[in-house]
Amino acid sequence: MLSNLICKYKNGNLILQIFIGIIAGVLLGAFLPEFVPYVSILGDLFIGALKAIAPILVFILIATSLCTKDFSQSNHKMKNIIFLYIIGTFLASASAVVISFAFPVELVLNGVEKASNSSPESIGMVFKDLLFKIVDNPINALANGNYIGILTWAIAFGMAMKHCSAHAKELFVDINHGVLKIVKFIVKLAPFGIFALVAHSIASTGAAGLISYLKLLVVLVLTMFFVAFIINALIVFIVTKKNPYPLIFICLKQSAVFAFFTRSSAANIPVNMALCEKLGVDKNLYGVSIPLGATINMAGAAVTIAVLSLAAAHTLGIHISLFEAILLSIIATFAACGASGVAGGSLLLIPLACSLLNIDYDIAMQVVAVGFVIGVIQDSVETALNSSTDVLFTAICSQNELNLKI
Repeated sequence: MLSNLICKYKNGNLILQIFIGIIAGVLLGAFLPEFVPYVSILGDLFIGALKAIAPILVFILIATSLCTKDFSQSNHKMKNIIFLYIIGTFLASASAVVISFAFPVELVLNGVEKASNSSPESIGMVFKDLLFKIVDNPINALANGNYIGILTWAIAFGMAMKHCSAHAKELFVDINHGVLKIVKFIVKLAPFGIFALVAHSIASTGAAGLISYLKLLVVLVLTMFFVAFIINALIVFIVTKKNPYPLIFICLKQSAVFAFFTRSSAANIPVNMALCEKLGVDKNLYGVSIPLGATINMAGAAVTIAVLSLAAAHTLGIHISLFEAILLSIIATFAACGASGVAGGSLLLIPLACSLLNIDYDIAMQVVAVGFVIGVIQDSVETALNSSTDVLFTAICSQNELNLKI
């Protein structure tokens, strides 16, 4: 009986399970608050598991990516696509930063009053903090969630091992897959953690917590729509000198819709390849660019990382300088390119951006948990933007006459 229940839960729809967890948490927190302390341990365990796996995930993802990917054989068109992937992701993160300043969102978090960190007052202080974080002992960086140090050592390790044997690279890939399996297991338990977190939030703050979640979700979704219809449109127009919207709507209709429901850029690769074939794109081009885009073209992930990190900063009352805003856009771009193919994978990279703003690691992980609460919609829209943009940029760089009547 128990094994059947576990099997049904394992094979169930994660979005539906999280939604049920949110509703159950609201009901418990509103009508039976005296029972909340007994279930709050589930939320603590969920956040603890995220805190434990996130540093390892970031290190392995970035090191494996740099170690195994080879762009040396890329032709001219392929290099243009990679360039657009990176520029598009950076512009998405920059847009998220600007919109977050225009419409600041404050979250209801636990222990915010204990946060004593503040943003450095000068560029010199920023560089000093960065330098000391960069040269941190890698084991210490992993243990304490120093993501700048983790990022630095992951890049160094990945580049150093780039010319290792094929068998060694296969080992990196296998380790990467193993870590992703652990992440998938933790994410699969998200409904229980979210149930407890929402119940605690409702019991302690009333509706204020859910309202802050809703505001955050609105900012995220509107920013992603801005990237899809304005930023991407400008890029397409600059490259093709033609009306960008016919192609954009085709990509949204025939790629974004599928990605919205699968919530996985990797799972949407066959859909994108079929669409490229219908558009008349060279198979040798999209055969490489589409799988590559599923791993490094992450405009939606960059938006998520930037918006949630700045929401944490606004909550703590941290002032962000222009220099730090630009640096955050760059860090969000780099982090997004390393986002995993797991649903909600970009959320685990938020502490990397938060560390730049000197935000306490415990607070950053609470923001990650908030991301899982709104992830029912956020992750679907994010994936739709990421995946449809893969086709969009591949198509405009193909230099073929595209079939826009499909």
